[in-house]
Amino acid sequence: MTPDRPPAHEHHARVDLPHWMRDPTPKRRTPARYVDDLIERSPALRTARRAIWRRRDRARWSETHPHLVAVLSFIVAAVLGTGLVTAAYYVLALATSGDY
Repeated sequence: MTPDRPPAHEHHARVDLPHWMRDPTPKRRTPARYVDDLIERSPALRTARRAIWRRRDRARWSETHPHLVAVLSFIVAAVLGTGLVTAAYYVLALATSGDY
């Protein structure tokens, strides 16, 4: 490179970061972290936690039979809705008749 040519890029000096960025404070100890440490220290609780995680990861019946669940939930919602509307009309009829 000849002296009359500018360099391809300008070299910038390293930026000094503030202290709070170079050495951040440790994470706060929340109640959830204390419970987590308690569970991890106890073998029985740790085994129970792993069992819950395995159960949560397996396929649900509603995931394997979505159409049947949709039909059943529609029937349950229709029956409950009809019952609530009927009960509301009954209470309204009692209130208007004066026997309430």
